[in-house]
Amino acid sequence: MDTPHYNKLFSFLWNIATDVLVNNVETTDYKKIILPFIVLRRLDLLLEPTHQTVIEMAATSDFRELPPESQWEQLYAITGFPFYNTSAYTMKALRSEKDTTRLMQSFNAYLDGFSSHVQDVITKFDLKHSLERLAGNSCLGLLIDKFTDENINLGIEPVLDDNGNVKYPGLDNHTMGTLFEELLRRFNGDYSVTSAGEHYTPRDYVRMLADLAIKPIQSRIKNGTYEIYDAACGTGGILSISEEAFHELGARVETNIYGQELQPDTYAICKAEIMIAGKNKPLDYSFNGIRRERFAYGSTISQNGHEGKLFDFCISNPPFGTPYKKDMENWGFTKKEQINDPRFRPQVDGVTLDFLPSIDDLQMLFLANNLSRMKDSTELGTRIVEIHNGSSLFTGDAGSGPSNLRKYIIENDLLEAIVAMPENMFYNTGIGTFIWIVTNRKEERRKGKVQLIDATGLKTPLRKNLGEKNCEVSAENRAEVVKLLTDFAENERSKIFPNQEFGYWSITVERPLRLKVLLDADLSNAKLNPKEAEDLKAALARLPADATLLDFDKCVEIMGLKKTLLKKVRPFITEVCPEAKPVEGEYDPRLRDTEQIPLLYEGGIDAFMKNEVLPYAPDAHIDDSKTEVGYELSFTKYFYKPVELPAIETLVSEIEALEAQTDGMLKEILSLGKLGGDSDE
Repeated sequence: MDTPHYNKLFSFLWNIATDVLVNNVETTDYKKIILPFIVLRRLDLLLEPTHQTVIEMAATSDFRELPPESQWEQLYAITGFPFYNTSAYTMKALRSEKDTTRLMQSFNAYLDGFSSHVQDVITKFDLKHSLERLAGNSCLGLLIDKFTDENINLGIEPVLDDNGNVKYPGLDNHTMGTLFEELLRRFNGDYSVTSAGEHYTPRDYVRMLADLAIKPIQSRIKNGTYEIYDAACGTGGILSISEEAFHELGARVETNIYGQELQPDTYAICKAEIMIAGKNKPLDYSFNGIRRERFAYGSTISQNGHEGKLFDFCISNPPFGTPYKKDMENWGFTKKEQINDPRFRPQVDGVTLDFLPSIDDLQMLFLANNLSRMKDSTELGTRIVEIHNGSSLFTGDAGSGPSNLRKYIIENDLLEAIVAMPENMFYNTGIGTFIWIVTNRKEERRKGKVQLIDATGLKTPLRKNLGEKNCEVSAENRAEVVKLLTDFAENERSKIFPNQEFGYWSITVERPLRLKVLLDADLSNAKLNPKEAEDLKAALARLPADATLLDFDKCVEIMGLKKTLLKKVRPFITEVCPEAKPVEGEYDPRLRDTEQIPLLYEGGIDAFMKNEVLPYAPDAHIDDSKTEVGYELSFTKYFYKPVELPAIETLVSEIEALEAQTDGMLKEILSLGKLGGDSDE
C-alpha cells in the first residue's frame, strides 16, 4: 500500500474513534473497540461471497448429522479459509437495523456464528465486554456504518473502479501490523508506548531478518516444506514476511508457520491475520499424538505452547529488559534456582548447565528456547536469526547464566555471525540492536570462526520521523549486509575471529594473610568475662621476651589458648602487617583480586601469572576452585574509531584568535570600571 492510501486509511480509522467513541468511551479504551472491529470487517469481507452458500449447507439435515470435524472441513472448503460464519448476518446486512435492542441481539448472533478460531480472537479482544456500553450509547450502529463504508477497503483484495484500475489497494498483513502499531501509539498519546514496541518490528527490519535467514543458504534450499517459528510473534509480521521471502525463491517451497504471543489483543490480530493470509491452511497440528494450536497463547517462557517441537527456522524479536517474575509465578517458584525447565537448564554429558539470566531481563531465555528447537537430522539443520540489545553480548560474569549460554553457543560452534544494526530503527526506542545468527550447519569455511558485522552506518534516513524511528534499511542496505555476510571477508565493516577470541578464564588471585601479635592490645570492646580475661593475660605472658610477634602461628602455639577464645580475641590482639609471616592456610580478603585472562593468551594462565602478577606480588596464589571460563563479545573493541584530535598548531592558532577577539572587550570593561570610579569621587 502506497503512502497516500495508507495515510487516508489511517485517518479514516482514527476519525472513527474521534467521531463515534469520543465522550462515550475512555480514550485508553479506544483500542479495545477499533482493533477488533477492523479484524472482524476483514474477516467479514472474505466471507461475504460465500455467506449464503454456507448458510444453506449448514441448514441441511445431512450436514447436521456429520461429526464436528467433518462439518468444519466442508465449510472451510466453501469459504476457502479456515473460518466461517453460520449466522444469518453479515456486517453490511446489520446496517439496516435501527432499533438498538434488536441490533444488539443481531450483532451478538453475528459474533456467535463465527467458527471456533474466530471465537478465540473475539474472546482475546474481550469485545463482548464492550458491547453493552456501545449499545447503551447508540454507538454500535454508527460503528457498523463506518466500518462498512464503501470509501475504505479493509479487505486483502484491491477494490477496482469501472475501468479495472485499483481504486483502493488491499490491506496486507504487514500494513495491518503498521496500522496496529500507529493506532496504539495514537490511542496512548505517546510514541514511547512500550506495549506495542515489545511485539512489533518495522517492516524494513523484518525484511532484514528474513534476508539473513534465507539468502545465505538459498542455493541449498530444496523443494519441500520448511517450518518457521517465532517465539514472540506479535502481530505475525515476521512470519508473514518470512513466508513471502521463501515464496520469492521461485522453487516449489512450502512453509508451515508457528508462533506464540503473550498479549491478548496482539495475539488476536496475529491469529486473525494468519487465518486470512493462510487461506485453507489448518491452524492446528498433531505432535506426539497431541493436537496443538499453531499459534499458542501465553508466555513462551513458562507456558511453552510448542513443547518438544523442532523447526527449520527460528526468527524472533524478543522483548528487552522485561522481568520474568510473572513466569516464576506461573511455574509456582519463588527462586530462579528452582527452575528446572530443560530449555534453560539442559543436561549435557550428565552435567546441568545453567542459562538463567538475572530476573529483570528475559531476552536471553528466548535465545535458549530457540536453541532447544534446533533440528539435527536434516541437511540444513536449523537457522536462528534473533534480535537483541547490547546487553546480551556481555552481561553476566563467567559462570553466570548469560555467560554460560554464550559459552555453549560458541564452544559448540553454533554462532555464525552477529550484525550490529543502526540506532533509531524502532518506533519506541533509539537503542542500537544486534542480530544473532546461529546455526548447527556452518559452512566449512566458517567452522571454528565468528563473523562480526558493523552495519550501523548502512541505513537510509526517513523523510519524517516515526516516533524514535528516523531511518530504515532499504533494499540496497539489506543487500550490502547480506553481501558482507556471504563474502565472509575482512574489511572495515566485517571482522572474523576464531571462537576462542571471545573466551576468557576468570581467576581468583589470593595472597596470604599476614598478622602481627599485639602485646598492648586494647581489649575494652572484646566483651570478655573474668575467666576469659585471666586466661588471655596468662597466655600473652607466656610469650618469651625474644618471641617474634610477626609469626602468628608460632605465637598461637606458645600461648596455648582454646580455639573458641582465640577466635574471639584474635581481632583485638592482631593487626595486618606486610612484614609478618603468612598465616597457614589463610588468605587476606582485602588483597583478593579477580583477573580475566583471554583464552588466546600465549602460555595460558601460568604464563599470565608469571608475566603479569608474580613480578608484583611474589606470594600470589590462584584459588583453582573458583576458576571459571566465560565468554563475551565487544563490538566497540573491534570497530571503535577514535576521534582524531586537531594538531597542536591548530589549537594554538584557535586560542590566539579567541584572545584577539576578547582583547578589545577586556580593555573596554576595564575602561568602564575606571570611569565609574571617577564619578564616585
